[in-house]
Amino acid sequence: MQRIIRILRLVQKEFLALLRDKKSRMVLIVPPTVQLLVFSYAATFDLNNISYAVWNEDTGIYSRQLLARFSGSPNFKLVGTITHEQEVAPLIDNRKVLLVLHIRSDFSRNLLSSNPATVEALLDGRQSNTAMILLGYVETIVNNYTTDIATARGIPTPIAPITLRAWYNPNLKSRWFIVPGIVGLLTLVVTLLVTALSVAREREEGTFDQLLVTPLTPFEIILGKVLPGFVIGMVEATGIIVLAVLIFHIPLRGSLEALYLGLFLFILSGLGVGLMISSLVSTQQQGLLGAFLFLVPSIILSGFASPIANMPIFIQDLTLLNPLRYFMVILREVFLQGAGISILLPEYLALLAIGLTTLLLASHFFRRRLG
Repeated sequence: MQRIIRILRLVQKEFLALLRDKKSRMVLIVPPTVQLLVFSYAATFDLNNISYAVWNEDTGIYSRQLLARFSGSPNFKLVGTITHEQEVAPLIDNRKVLLVLHIRSDFSRNLLSSNPATVEALLDGRQSNTAMILLGYVETIVNNYTTDIATARGIPTPIAPITLRAWYNPNLKSRWFIVPGIVGLLTLVVTLLVTALSVAREREEGTFDQLLVTPLTPFEIILGKVLPGFVIGMVEATGIIVLAVLIFHIPLRGSLEALYLGLFLFILSGLGVGLMISSLVSTQQQGLLGAFLFLVPSIILSGFASPIANMPIFIQDLTLLNPLRYFMVILREVFLQGAGISILLPEYLALLAIGLTTLLLASHFFRRRLG
């Protein structure tokens, strides 16, 4: 009983140290909220304001109908029309447009005679990802138009047409993919910083030596440092999840039990890494640098933006040590797929192994510093 009371007193001291410091309060509340809003609106693979120009050499009705579909789309913004090939390069080179639509003079005639009619799309390839997405938009509009024309004129459509169905994200909204990942990213940032700076702050303020002469054992000190970070991480993550569902309308199809079990194990891993950093550094500045030294590779190697399967094999093997990698899978499968605990057992076990290993290493380093 006395041990529990001592630990709770230390936890209380940690919370007071965080809440009394204005800068610490700002770090815990303002940045996660701002980052959630900024990332969710800015980090998107959707194109909503595509500037384009038209080079139409055809005077028939079919070319005008096709161009009307582009101008009527909320994703496209017509910048101007051109009449010569020499006008194409300046528009793309100076980034005035992302796309130039070129319709040849025989477009309507070929459609009337049931011959293949082509549309040339000239794209700015300097942004390859944007160009590929834009190409998909153009192909969709042109294919839908030519299919409608063929159906109206009784011309057979392709024998094996492609029918697309996107499971779990029927409208292919990139925000549904990005926002769940931001939950893991921001939870790791807050948890890691709170824990990584805790012991360093004690050393800088000169209270760490006072802590050593108390009846607290090394285990109790470690536990007292870990629990505040755990509580803060849970509260922060819950707030971000609520914002993701209520503001950004991300579907939460899975069970809260599956989500929070993963969150518990993920925070455990983050606390272990943070405590390792905290036990190895002497100042808050060193702790901050150590935290970011871990954060940046962790985010890049998590699958947050680029698929892990596209990375070299040795990098893929390196991601197996990254707790954020497993939590990204849990978040996206619980939110979008509705996965339960049984499906996510491999991810849970990996997080548990990483959490226990990092906590044991942190305890070892901490005891060495105390000794």
